[in-house]
Amino acid sequence: MLELIKQALRLLLHLGNKGHPKGEVLVLLWAESGAVNCTVAAAGPKWRKIRPETLQNVLRDLKFPCAETPPEPAQPDLCAFSDEHGSLKFLLSFQAKDFRCFSPEWPARVKAFLTIFSLANAAIRVHLRCKFPQHTILEKFCAHFTRRLTLPMKQSLMLDVTCSFLASTLVKDGSWCPGGHPTLGSLLPISIPPETMDRGLYGELSMQSVALLSPCLLQYPNLRTILTQVEVLAYTPSNVPMTFRFAFFRNLPAHPDCQELLPRVLHWPSNIDPLDEGRIVYTVEDGTCQELEKEFHLQPVEQKLLIFLLFQHTDPFESQLMDTMVTEALIEHQLDEILNNNRRAITGALLTEISNTLKAQDRRKKDQEKLLSAAEVILSSSISIINCSTNLTFRKECMSRMQVSDTSALAVSLRETLLRVVSQRCVPRKKCYSAQLEEHLQSAEDTREEI
Repeated sequence: MLELIKQALRLLLHLGNKGHPKGEVLVLLWAESGAVNCTVAAAGPKWRKIRPETLQNVLRDLKFPCAETPPEPAQPDLCAFSDEHGSLKFLLSFQAKDFRCFSPEWPARVKAFLTIFSLANAAIRVHLRCKFPQHTILEKFCAHFTRRLTLPMKQSLMLDVTCSFLASTLVKDGSWCPGGHPTLGSLLPISIPPETMDRGLYGELSMQSVALLSPCLLQYPNLRTILTQVEVLAYTPSNVPMTFRFAFFRNLPAHPDCQELLPRVLHWPSNIDPLDEGRIVYTVEDGTCQELEKEFHLQPVEQKLLIFLLFQHTDPFESQLMDTMVTEALIEHQLDEILNNNRRAITGALLTEISNTLKAQDRRKKDQEKLLSAAEVILSSSISIINCSTNLTFRKECMSRMQVSDTSALAVSLRETLLRVVSQRCVPRKKCYSAQLEEHLQSAEDTREEI
């Protein structure tokens, strides 16, 4: 069933108007008469040029399963969807008598897949409706912050860069960047193995990497950050996520180049959650811990690096949509063979993205160590001045200002205050701050002009 949903989404993306990225998609799942039924519908400007007769011809050429006798979809859900988003431009229903679809985990797998789909198709809002006897899922996948990337040899890409900020007591609410900043990696030409050619894959294949680090803390240069997770996602040329085996990526941490280039240790989980199908997640270990950080009780903010692998394919002899759809399915099914045939280049591209992130964090860490060393000198000098002072009024005033009762508590309070002042230093960036911070900066600028 999940393969059929992927095929329907792939068809939608190919039929969509390239000039209108925005659209609405409904994925409706329900159980009936011992089978799982699915309806995929679409509305919005992206699919306004789709004609029913064209769609039927495409489905007939593709020999789409169950297209001849589709199940009747739940009309209330379709009516509610069309009332909100306009007339339906695409409607495809099918069913599968696969008892695995009745397990509680299966709808969660569909939800996880659509989450990955939405990350690289941020202009398309996906509505999921799962209605089963034991459970119901009503979910909407939409991006709050997006970035458009212009890719070589491919249409522009709209990424969901919304950051889920990991709470830090050192950062004020509304004063941090809520969206990440994707960076384009190199475009790698990919050689097609002879075995894959024998199965019908020809033309030119390439891979574009895009890296996204979140949460973004560029506005807070004095905050310690640590990379704890690396996640890799792969997409077909139409931007549909690949759900594939992990043989190539499982062996990556043991690769000699990985052990040589990375100062940290990548770990592949021994037990893979079925919900992680379509994503490769590594944990990153960094055993270094500085004494000054321990003394200042400075907890680093954890960050995640998301790497998109976007495959692109061109073949001048492919003129029919059916050929393109078959080619994309073949790329996914033969992905491990393709990756192994280009092991050195792909491994180098992944390690470059990870290494660049770690180098930036190391530079930030060294700058912070200098600040903490200076802060320690400031603290020891301040405490020494207060302790050695013979002016009782001065000593009492210092403790009163810091709201402590003795010099021992005064040293602790001074340390915490200095740490908070240093860590909360915010450097506004023109393309990197939230709306609340922007309003605050504009208000401050207006006040400065009035003065």
